[in-house]
This record gives sequence, structure tokens and C-alpha cells, in this order.
Amino acid sequence: MGAAGLAGRLAAARASALVGREAERTVLDRMLSGAADAPLVAYMHGPGGIGKSSLVRYAARQAELAGRRVVHVDGRFLDADPRRLEEGAAPACAAPGTVLLIDTFEQCQPLEAWLRETFLPRLADRAVVVVAGRVAPDPEWSLDPGWAQLFTALAVRPLDTAQSHALLAARGVPAEQRGAFVAFAGGSPLALSLAASVSPAALGAPWEPTGDVLTTLLERLVGDLPSAVHRRALEVVAQAYVTREPLLRAVLGDEDTDTVFSWLRQLPYIEATPEGLHPHDAVRATLEADLRWRDPERYDDVRVRISLAGLHAVRGAAADDALLRVAEWMFLFRHKGGLDDLYNYRTHPHIEDTPLRPEDVPGVLRMTEEAEGPVSAAAVAHWVRRQPEAFRVHRYAGSSAPVSFMAILRLDAPLPEDCAEDPVIAAVWDLVEAAAPLGPGEHLGIRRFAVQSGGHQRPSPLMELISRRAIGEEMRTHGRAVTFTVFEDADRWGHYLAEAGMPKVAAVDVGGRRWHVFGRDWRRQTVERWVQHRARAVVTPVATWPATTATGGPGDQSARAAFAEAVLEALRTWHTPRAFATNALLHSHLVPPGSVDPAADLRRAIIAALDALQTDPAGVKAHEALTATYVTASRTHKAAARRLGVPYGTYRRHLALAKERLTEQLLRQPATPPSHTTDSRRSKGHPYKEGTVVEPSRRGAGQAGSAGPELAR
Repeated sequence: MGAAGLAGRLAAARASALVGREAERTVLDRMLSGAADAPLVAYMHGPGGIGKSSLVRYAARQAELAGRRVVHVDGRFLDADPRRLEEGAAPACAAPGTVLLIDTFEQCQPLEAWLRETFLPRLADRAVVVVAGRVAPDPEWSLDPGWAQLFTALAVRPLDTAQSHALLAARGVPAEQRGAFVAFAGGSPLALSLAASVSPAALGAPWEPTGDVLTTLLERLVGDLPSAVHRRALEVVAQAYVTREPLLRAVLGDEDTDTVFSWLRQLPYIEATPEGLHPHDAVRATLEADLRWRDPERYDDVRVRISLAGLHAVRGAAADDALLRVAEWMFLFRHKGGLDDLYNYRTHPHIEDTPLRPEDVPGVLRMTEEAEGPVSAAAVAHWVRRQPEAFRVHRYAGSSAPVSFMAILRLDAPLPEDCAEDPVIAAVWDLVEAAAPLGPGEHLGIRRFAVQSGGHQRPSPLMELISRRAIGEEMRTHGRAVTFTVFEDADRWGHYLAEAGMPKVAAVDVGGRRWHVFGRDWRRQTVERWVQHRARAVVTPVATWPATTATGGPGDQSARAAFAEAVLEALRTWHTPRAFATNALLHSHLVPPGSVDPAADLRRAIIAALDALQTDPAGVKAHEALTATYVTASRTHKAAARRLGVPYGTYRRHLALAKERLTEQLLRQPATPPSHTTDSRRSKGHPYKEGTVVEPSRRGAGQAGSAGPELAR
């Protein structure tokens, strides 16, 4: 009685934990009820860990509740021997109404034809059969006119987001921790259950699967692999959005690629589509996390090879396919998006990307004036006349009205009227002449406009397509020496552009609005080097723009403003190392060329400048104001004023002067000798050491500490 009670409670607990699967359960319920039009054989298939065995247990419990006899056979113990299967399933041939359940059928897949043609026709009256396996059923089930009426195939798919959350809730996972589990598991019930079974992460701490969880998942989801080459092939599939033979060959070399590709397409957790091979999300996430945990160097190597192969695919694609190849390349950086999901790699079939048409011009000008004002509209009108081929217009399918547009201008030297009509171009050209003059045959590209109707420059599919178009042009254009991109909304996009190696180089005030210019000198880092560098898990800064200086030259005002803003950003991110490591000052004279640790050298330069401020009484106050506000990180400016013992108004005057004095000191300061060891003052508990405090009033989407994609350059 106790055993029966335990078995009943166990079955009830399993039934209550089954989430979703309404379609599959409906089919099973109809079969077990004996409905006249219900199939007699249901074949459930899907990758390991997707929940097939849970559905088999559901069918067993429902059959027992209906008073039917249940015969359960596990393919793992049959050795593909028909006599073993016949022996285990024999009761289903004698007792009418028996429910025969065959689980893990992939272990005895060679018996499928025998099962269909020889054994199942011998079952007793009203018997029903449920088969569960990783491999999809043989097409012969449906081609046979008899079985076609009695057989149904049920592809068991991943749980959706709501169902995944429901499963975790049933396992007692707190709501605030479920998001990371759901993102990792990709709808796999096994991955969700394993993640829920580990010790819960501290509230607010990022969750990562442990080595034990990854090992178990690999064993259950993937199983044993034939060779190291097959494992490397799976590592490629896990990283790439879609895998085709040329990509596999580019990464693996000529290691029997065609045979390995054929093996991949037969795997139950790999879907073969017209695009190529896609793995199940849980398998992708597990393989990726396991390699990153087990062999970080190989993880980087695979990503770098895929990134370089992606560049070659973009360059070799026809014009109509180039944007899709760019999107596939961008998939490598899907985990570097912030909470705002600033971009994605998906297709947008409802949006058309076309050249500018004459009838588009009034709508484009109207959109610009509404979003950016009359000065920008006048600049757009000028460039529409000068370089209409530079514009791309987006419209929703079935509509002729533009909903967004962009322009990538190509210049080897602007005409006088270009600078007169567009002050931003005038400032950019001054900057080029002062810091990075073009040589013979060279040109610059400037993504000058990125305008969408409503929600100017907010993340959207339209902005993502603008990004994709700009990246594709950078990859496919020959002879481009310098690239710029212009944004008004620098707070949102500046951090992500810096992550992509495009520091802010100027700010231009035009018509009461401030435009921020981000730049890259391709003569310092080629596109080939950039796509490889970008793919690494930990990206170290590369000087892609000449050192910022203020020498009184043509670009002095904008360069000085950009330098001052970078100084302030360095202070704001002093206690967030990842954000600090993208600061534009890393490419300035404060960091010596060839530095092995640019962020450490920049910190040393700022520390030296702070120390130098104390040479006079006013400087002491400036030093105290900066230190209290940013270095020791008071929670608010008013708290910093209280710490210094001065009225808030006095504190604000000290702080404004302090920023000016620090900027002046850093502009005059000679290059810091490169660091080879940790700064001794920081290692001994110096008050300037790195920490984890972020100034609350300044932390926004761009300060979240997560990497992001490169937007339209």
C-alpha cells in the first residue's frame, strides 16, 4: 500500500510538473479515449531533453486512470534485437485495449520497418501505441495508404517563453532569476530543470551554468561523438547562425568536410533548412557555454575563424544577398546587446530597403524636419542633389511611403558649398585635415543621416537595417581610409560604438542641436583585422583614431570638446572597468603606443593629473571635489558636498572648475610610460583603486556594462 501510494504520488507530481504540450496531450487523450477517428500509433520525435519521456509518462498515467493496461518498453535495453522487443511488448498482443509505450526508440531505430510491417499488425484489439525517439519517423508510415490513416507524427518543439517561466515557477525558481535560465535553455525542459536544480544565484548576480550542469547537458542532449573532428564541427554549428559546407570548410579545413556535414544534418537536434543547418537552441547554448568554460582559447579561435569567413561571405555575395550575409555575421555578437536589445540578426521581410526615388524626396525632407529640424532638412536637400546614390530608403511592404532613410556620403574632398550647406561635414573635414589627412586615391565615408519617423534614433528594426547596410558597405568598399558616423542620441549609442572600436572624435552644435561624431581610421586597423578582433570574447582596445590633441589647428574646438567629454566619461566609469575600457582616451596621447594594458595606463595618467592638481590651494579644492564625486564615489552630488563640508552651491563651483583644470592638465601631460605591472599604489589599497560602485545619477542603457553591436558606421 505504501509503495502504491508512493507510485501514485510520484505520478501525480510528474503530471503536475508537465507544462505546455497541449497539442500533444490532446492527441494522446483522443487515442486513449478510443475515439473512432483517432490514430492508433503516435510517433513523438525531437532532440534529447525536449520532453518526450514526460509525454510518455503522461500517456501511461492517463491510460492507468482509464483502466487500460500499460506495457512500457525502453529502447536502451533492446540492442536493436527484434526478439527483445517482441518479448517486452508481448502482453500488448494478448490483452485488448493495451497501451504500448516505446521510449528512446532511437536506440533501436533499425527495427522501425520490422515494427511497422511485422509486429504492430499483431497487436490486440483496441491497442494503441506511443513511440518516442530523437529521429523523425520513416516516410513510409505516411506513404502507405493503410498506415496513413492510423499513424500520426508529433514533432515535440521547445517550450515558448511563457511556458519556460511556468516550468521554472513550478520548480520554485524566484521570478527575478528566471530570465537568465530561460535565455540559456532555449525552451529545453531538461536544460530548464537542470538550471533550476543548482543552488540559486544571489539576487542580482548574473547566472552562469556550472561545469557539472554543462557536462550533464552535453551527455543528455548530444551524447557520444564519433571523433574530435565531429566535436569541432558542432562547435562551429553552435557559434554560427547558419552552417553551410563552405563555412565548415573555412573553419575546419579539408578534414572530410562533406562527410561531417552529412553527419550533422542527420542529427536529431539539428534542423536542415533551405538556409543551411540550425541547431536546437538548448544545444547551441550548451555547446557554446561548455567550450567557453572548458577551452577559452579555442572558443576565441572558432569565433575568429567564423567572423573572418563571414566577412568573405559578405564580400562574395550578390548585392541582393549582402545584407542577409551581414545579418548572419552579426549573429556572433547577439550576447553583446544590452537590456534594450539594441539590434538583432533576424530578417525583416516586412521592410523594403531601396535606393532613393525622386518621389521619395518630399517625404524624406518632411521626416527630417520633424525629427531633426530645418537645418538638418536643408542639409539633406543639399546631399540629395549632390549624392542621391548615397541614400537608402526603407518602407513597409505594400506601401510607397518612406518610414526611414540613411545616407552614407563618399568624399575625397568636399566642395565649398558642401561645407556651407552642412556644418557637420565642415567640422568633420576640418577634423580629417587636422588629424588624419587623406592620401592620394583615398576617400572617407560618413554615415551622415539615420532618420526614422517617430522615436528618433531609438532601437528598432529600421535602425537595425541602417546598421546592417552601413556595416555591409564598410566590408565591401575598397579604398576607404576613414569612416565616420553621426548621431544625435550619443547617450544611447556612444557606448556601443566605442565597443565596436569607433570612439567619439567630435561634437558639433548646429541649429541648437548637438551632433556627435564617431570615427575610425582603417589605415590603423584593416577590416580583416577588425572582424577578427571583434569576435574575441574579451576585446582589448585598439587605437582606430589618431591621438586627440588640442593644438589650435582647424579641428581644435571640436577635438577639445571631445577630449573634455572623454575625461568626464572616464571619471563617471571609474568604478565600472568594462565601460572604462571603451573610453576614447585609450586612443589619445595619454596611452603609449603598443601598451600591453591601455586601461591601466590611462588610469595612471589620470591619477598623475589628479595628483598634479594639488600644487596650489585652488587645485587642492579641485582635487577634493573630483575625488569625493567620482573616485570614492559618493552616491549623489549632495552627499559629496556634505563629505567635503561645503554648501552645495560652493561644491558645484569647485566641481566645474575641477573638471576644467583636470582637462587642461591632461592635455598638457606627456605620454605615460607603459605599465608592465600593476600600479603599486592601487595594489596597496590606494584610494584610486578600481571598484564596483557606479554613480547612480549617470548609469543608463549605455552604462550597463554589457557589450553591444556596432551601429551604422
